[in-house]
Amino acid sequence: MAAGDYRDIMAGIDAMVKQYPIDPKRIGIRGHSYGGYMTMWAETQTRALSPPAVAGAGLSDWLSYYGLNDIDEWMIPFFGASVYDDPRGLRQKRSHALRQSRENPDADSGRRPRMAKSPWNNRVEWWHALATLHVPTKLVVYPNEGHMFIKPRRHA
Repeated sequence: MAAGDYRDIMAGIDAMVKQYPIDPKRIGIRGHSYGGYMTMWAETQTRALSPPAVAGAGLSDWLSYYGLNDIDEWMIPFFGASVYDDPRGLRQKRSHALRQSRENPDADSGRRPRMAKSPWNNRVEWWHALATLHVPTKLVVYPNEGHMFIKPRRHA
C-alpha cells in the first residue's frame, strides 16, 4: 500500500523535474487524509523532499487508528480482518509511519518542520516522536473541527 504509492509519488516528482524548470531541492510535500498518511510515510523514506511537510488528517499508526476511531466499519473489508482478530496481519499488510521512522535510519526520520491534523491519538504520537527527536514541529488543534475544516474562517 504505502510503499507502492510512495514510488508513484516519487516517480511523478521525477517526471515533473525532467519536464519543467523545477528546483528538486525545493520540493515539499503536503497531503490530507490518505495524502496526510502518505506525507508522514514519505518523510520516513527520503531526504529528497524539502521542509516543511504538512500532513492534514493523516495517521501514523493503523493499529491505534483502528482502536480509537468511530468509523472503523470500512476497515474490516479493506484489511480483511479486524485488528483484534489479526493484529499481525494488519501490521504486515499495512505500513506505519512511526515504525518506519524507527526502521529506516537513512531517511529523513522526521527532521523537518511540519503541521499535522489527524486523529487525536495519531497527532499526539507523531508530535511526541518528532519532539523526542528534537525536530522543529508544531501540533495544531482546531476546536470543533473533524476530518476536514467546515468553517475555515474561524481559523484565519
